[in-house]
Amino acid sequence: MLTFWTRGYEGTAMSDLTTAMGMSAPSIYAAFGDKEKLFRQVVERYMAGPGSYLQAALDQPTAEALARTLVHSAVEAVAGDHTPHGCLVVQSALAVNPRSAAVQEYLTGLREDGVQCLADRLESLADGGGMPPGSDSRALARLLVTVVQGLAVQAASGVPREALHAVADQLMNCWPSHAD
Repeated sequence: MLTFWTRGYEGTAMSDLTTAMGMSAPSIYAAFGDKEKLFRQVVERYMAGPGSYLQAALDQPTAEALARTLVHSAVEAVAGDHTPHGCLVVQSALAVNPRSAAVQEYLTGLREDGVQCLADRLESLADGGGMPPGSDSRALARLLVTVVQGLAVQAASGVPREALHAVADQLMNCWPSHAD
């Protein structure tokens, strides 16, 4: 997982995987089928582990708490002390290669699923959950995903965690309120 996280899908060669896993290429192929199938398993593990902050956000009782939890938890995930900086899914989506179109489609689907989950939860919070009347739940969900992805790119570029939390705080200063 750390190899794909650091290098992205396209940047990870089979030799990188053999070194990281301590397995021969034939053993990796026998165990996982191919690089793409291994990558999909790695992404599932990532989403259940370091990338699981989305679920914690979805469990929040208000739209503002959801947004605050999402962006600050994302900062901790993408700028952690004991993991590569950035996001495995974002890092793997940045390099596009026609040979890996299926991986790109898979990652696009994951991102769109995240937007849909957020939009659905924000919509469910429209009455009594802190969403101002007339708010566009889908646009707010896409805004949150865009910020989270941007935080991941910034973290991978070396921006310190404190600066990323400041960005998250600034987003929350702009969060829609009930004020007229």
